[in-house]
Amino acid sequence: MTVQPHEVIAAVLRDVKAVVFDTDGVITDSARVHAAAWKTAFDAMLAEHPPEDPGQRRPFSIRDDYLRYVDGKSRFDGASAFLVSRGLRPTDATVRAVAEHKERLFTERLREHGIDAYPGTVRLVRALRRAGMPCAAASASRHAHELLTRAEVLDLFDVLVDGGEAARLGLAGKPQPDLFLEAARRLGVPTGRCAVVEDALAGVEAGRRGGFALVVGVNRAHDPDSGARLIEHGADIVVHDLAELLQEGV
Repeated sequence: MTVQPHEVIAAVLRDVKAVVFDTDGVITDSARVHAAAWKTAFDAMLAEHPPEDPGQRRPFSIRDDYLRYVDGKSRFDGASAFLVSRGLRPTDATVRAVAEHKERLFTERLREHGIDAYPGTVRLVRALRRAGMPCAAASASRHAHELLTRAEVLDLFDVLVDGGEAARLGLAGKPQPDLFLEAARRLGVPTGRCAVVEDALAGVEAGRRGGFALVVGVNRAHDPDSGARLIEHGADIVVHDLAELLQEGV
């Protein structure tokens, strides 16, 4: 009988005992939908309340502003960080208004078009499970459960810590490591034996601050500058797709 080869985890992951995955942009192709919703909401806000400095009135940039100020953070922290970066002094009401506008847009697009999981991520998680390694999904988004359910991958994860749980437990947002620490705690694995997989600058910084054994940065943009920034903020390695962390086995 011929034994068929199958995929096994690469050597870089073999010394860890569990893996915590961010959701948007790592497990599901939802970061682009979040970014598009933020752009619509922020551009509307800037049009209604233009900064005094004309140089700060440019539209929200998905390529630069989303990654620098918003990606990986709670919606209120992200909204505040971007508005402050444009020289504005937003009130709590202003931050809440733009964040809620974004949430409405995101929810509409999610219901209309759905979300897919990245095939390379699914392949890696299945290989990790074959190796007996527990996996968690962690996200600052309150939509994480719905996203994973719609993408039909929720059952691949032993633990999910989402934005609703973070609010209930009073967990600090990224770049603080609280979300990932809670996921590792629920998996029952010390952070020094656990890996974190993230695509956001705030997320890889959180993994580094949390003392995780390995921080994997995911650079979906295939942009050398983005990859370099992930390293600068705490990633040990950077990949373009998580299938790069697989190799053929028997």
